[in-house]
Amino acid sequence: MTNTNSPSKAFTTLKLQQDLLKNLSSLGYKEMTPIQALSLPEMLAGKDVIAQGKTGSGKTAAFGLALLEKLQVKRFRIQSMVLCPTRELADQVAKEIRNLARAVHNIKVLTLCGGTPFGPQIGSLEHGAHIIVGTPGRIEEHVIKGTLKLDDLNLLVLDEADRMLEMGFEAALDNIIERTPLERQTLLFSATFPSQIEVISENIMTKPVLVKVSASEDQSNISQQFFHVEDDTDRFEALRLLLLANPMESSVIFCNTKKETQAVCNKLHDDGFSVLALHGDLEQRDRDQTLLRFANKSAAILVATDVAARGLDIDSLDLVVNYHIAHDSEVHIHRIGRTGRAGAQGKAISLFSDKESYKVGLIEDTLEQTIKPDLLPSIDILNTARTQARMSTIQIDGGKKQKVRPGDILGALTAKSTGAEVSGKDVGKINVLDNKAYVAVNKKVLKIALRKLANGKMKGRSFKVRHLSV
Repeated sequence: MTNTNSPSKAFTTLKLQQDLLKNLSSLGYKEMTPIQALSLPEMLAGKDVIAQGKTGSGKTAAFGLALLEKLQVKRFRIQSMVLCPTRELADQVAKEIRNLARAVHNIKVLTLCGGTPFGPQIGSLEHGAHIIVGTPGRIEEHVIKGTLKLDDLNLLVLDEADRMLEMGFEAALDNIIERTPLERQTLLFSATFPSQIEVISENIMTKPVLVKVSASEDQSNISQQFFHVEDDTDRFEALRLLLLANPMESSVIFCNTKKETQAVCNKLHDDGFSVLALHGDLEQRDRDQTLLRFANKSAAILVATDVAARGLDIDSLDLVVNYHIAHDSEVHIHRIGRTGRAGAQGKAISLFSDKESYKVGLIEDTLEQTIKPDLLPSIDILNTARTQARMSTIQIDGGKKQKVRPGDILGALTAKSTGAEVSGKDVGKINVLDNKAYVAVNKKVLKIALRKLANGKMKGRSFKVRHLSV
């Protein structure tokens, strides 16, 4: 059964606990997005659901509310599990579930991902949890070793299932799902719907309801422009012109390969742009730092592959550029859906050669509209100043395990002293991890901020600090 109707958009029409509804209001959730309005009633009714929607469509809140409504807090057992393709996305999902659950006391959400030590995770599991969020590889490792018991699981979520399959996780998913109870609710969220998803859904779901938001409705607040290029040299020159003509605080350029991603980043960097690269060849630590620096406005441009950009959690992404057209039109829809989030206006630019014209035709069919190439800006614009990031990121060699809190960092930066000062408005996002912390500060006060953090004290001790340059 497929549900594509336009139901009521008020959260109050749902059978949700009052605590959850009050918290939604305090978080600023005014009305449901199309994917939430279609999927939540079905999920709350206990049905298996396949939901197809882009990044930023509100799918995490949709399945997060469904699992929180079903959760029995007094039963301290693992009742829900969310599987994600990347550690970045898992962290983002866990954070949003915790936000949605903040009005319900004593709910424990545990994240299990690769790239972090195995031992401490065993300790956390021994202390128990209600909800597990993690990546297939690490979850599989835990279930095989018996450190993760799924006997009480009653709700399983596969988030961005298409990417998990694309990344080769099918065997791991099979291994995990075999160890879950047959009597469970299964929710599958995917930006695209390849044939493999259909096969998996037939094997692991019971009479699933398919909900899908039309591409035209999903992209109604995003303006798209397409530009024809002759060859790769012409393509890069077109990219330069378009970035100069569209100076934005946060732009993402999508490339189809890791090699191309790094090459484009290097050329833009050499040309004076504030830019970082994100792809699978980077070490996990470098990927984490790149995402963090882009999210806190310490770089104006991110060049990325599709897989690496999963979990990209940017509040307001101004521009998406497709350096090459995506391999299929659903991936294109997913890419450009990263701008124009939460109803804001977004902008997407795509470059294509004659060889890619057929892909443009497929996008026309998907969007049900005719695409006409636009004219590139004049080369006179090449003398324009390149957009630079407003902020810079400082790394502090101390984190949660050293009892460092965001307030400590803000206090150290804004403490009164002789000489120049740092005001609260000069301080951006603060991220505190286990043994490291990162703070974004306005570039104008970078040297002052470095000096204050290096010379000052937090929790009665000094910490090493350094600037992460772009």
